[in-house]
Amino acid sequence: MGISDVNELKIDPAFVLPPEFRPKQVEALQQLDEIPVIDLAPLLANDEKGTQRIVEQVAKASEEWGFFQVINHGVPLKLLDDVEAEALKFFSLPLEEKRKIRRTLESPLGYFDTELTKNVRDWKEVFDFVTRGKLEFAAPDGKLIVQENNWPENPPHLKDACEAWKEATVGLAYKLLELLALSLGLPATHFSPLFDKADTNFIRLNYYPPCPAPDLVLGVSRHKDSGALTVLVQDEVGGLEVRRKDGEWIRINPRRDAFVINVGDLFQVWSNDRYKSVEHRVVVNEHKGRFSVPLFINPGYATNVFPIPELLDAQHPPKYREYNWGDFLQARKTSNFKNLGVENLQISQFAINS
Repeated sequence: MGISDVNELKIDPAFVLPPEFRPKQVEALQQLDEIPVIDLAPLLANDEKGTQRIVEQVAKASEEWGFFQVINHGVPLKLLDDVEAEALKFFSLPLEEKRKIRRTLESPLGYFDTELTKNVRDWKEVFDFVTRGKLEFAAPDGKLIVQENNWPENPPHLKDACEAWKEATVGLAYKLLELLALSLGLPATHFSPLFDKADTNFIRLNYYPPCPAPDLVLGVSRHKDSGALTVLVQDEVGGLEVRRKDGEWIRINPRRDAFVINVGDLFQVWSNDRYKSVEHRVVVNEHKGRFSVPLFINPGYATNVFPIPELLDAQHPPKYREYNWGDFLQARKTSNFKNLGVENLQISQFAINS
């Protein structure tokens, strides 16, 4: 299908991917049966031997895949039902109503429908809110910047559903941070100081409308998550794909009782490349809309990121130089709004050439 076909379908060319990055339209992509599914029941039951097995499974999954799923995680499905129902009410509102709380580069919380990934527009609508209610950080000129959540008046119960979801899922995420610390041979609380007093955690409500040209566009183009950890649920429509080591894209089967977990760029740097931040993307569906809820776990703006000293020795020298998370985050946010014509900032730009 070419640009003339795009025009006939009334698809904005801003959505259209270069041919080499378009999703393959085959009967069915290979399903990602290999991705580990980790049962957290022993952790919740304070079973020490069972928890040690979980730690070993987390280490192996983070090294080999960068992705895993968790079940028996303790988050009630009723909370997911509630947040999904309220979110879909919001996304079904007229566009002019949703855009009353449209986010901007200066106030990046609320509704958005023109986000870019790899300088191509995503086929999606989102609503973002931070888990602390607001973000506070110093601008380069020293001025204090405050960004607060921007809740819609309609539907009236969206905020309550999101707040309940936040409380349950952030608790799960911090347990996973402890498991990841243990899996690296560190104390369980190693990462806690980076998140206890300040963080930049946020939750995104994603809606991917039905798309008349699913062979030309993506809900989200190929990317790696720039933060520490992502904790996501996807509905039964599915569409999340992970890039395997051989370059093939493989779809993750949706499970309503499971969270999909992936380590981000920060863990790749912290672990000095032991853990992998892996490319993933979202394909769209011609007939059905798709809903997902990722929680992005990120440290405070002032955090400096570098390989953890305890993991380094003569045989394992540092592979990255230090960088500031707040500066990195702001650069990435800018590229989500503007087509800069170049690749957005990546951790590879801080790699030490050995």
